[in-house]
Amino acid sequence: MSIHDFSDAALVVVGHGSTLNAESSAPTYQHADELRHLKIFAQVVECFWKLEPSIGGVLRGVFTSRVFVVPLFISEGYFTEEVVPRELGLCAKDQKEFARVQKRNGQTIYYCGPVGTHDRMMNVLLARAQEVVEKHPFPRMPKPSETALFVAGHGTSSNENSRRAIERQVELIRAKNIYAETHAVFMEEEPRIGDCYRLAQVKNIVMVPFFISDGLHSYEDIPVMLGEPERLVRERLKRSQPTWRNPTEKKGKLVWYSKSIGSEPLIADVILGRVREAETSNRLNC
Repeated sequence: MSIHDFSDAALVVVGHGSTLNAESSAPTYQHADELRHLKIFAQVVECFWKLEPSIGGVLRGVFTSRVFVVPLFISEGYFTEEVVPRELGLCAKDQKEFARVQKRNGQTIYYCGPVGTHDRMMNVLLARAQEVVEKHPFPRMPKPSETALFVAGHGTSSNENSRRAIERQVELIRAKNIYAETHAVFMEEEPRIGDCYRLAQVKNIVMVPFFISDGLHSYEDIPVMLGEPERLVRERLKRSQPTWRNPTEKKGKLVWYSKSIGSEPLIADVILGRVREAETSNRLNC
């Protein structure tokens, strides 16, 4: 078997899921389906924290000698470092350190890092930014050199990794010198999403939400933070209309606002990147 041959392996894609948001599971199923279609793995399965099939029972249906588990999460934190490994039986409750590669019942389980912290997520963000202006080229499609790109995240004082994951992608994009400016903005930390008008030195703004699935934050909260009246946003949502019209002029800027990154097809490549990384790391450590 050559390096990066996964014909004897299973891929488990772990999503959060939500009983309140029917769209929350869609990216997990989308990317699992895409990787299943490519026939790289003997088996591809998906599981969720808040939905069925559950994380705790997923390995009972996996029969390959090697199993790669990839969390479809934005950053390292409570879920990726505690909840998911605990539910998989890789660590005990409140156990902070655990082996990322474990042999159990004749299987080798590789616990990979979350997709959101992989450097290839830069390509996902760039694809989203390009897509939204190409779909809405009014009054004309702005050049990246005339545009400020903003990556919008949640941000939270309880998990500094949430902010770090976004700032890392911003650094990578900035180094490419594609956009006139690239900034990180947050819902609950400084600089805030609404600060984009002050931060941008050019007229055109593209805002990309760094979330796996669209939901309350991307459909309601961020458009309001960008200046749309809350009443109008909710009316559009009730009518199943886009809650942000691309582009919208606000405070002398022209703003394009994209969908969340979770459904971007390039994420399947990021998942593969995590699997290859885990295999290579294990080979080097053997």
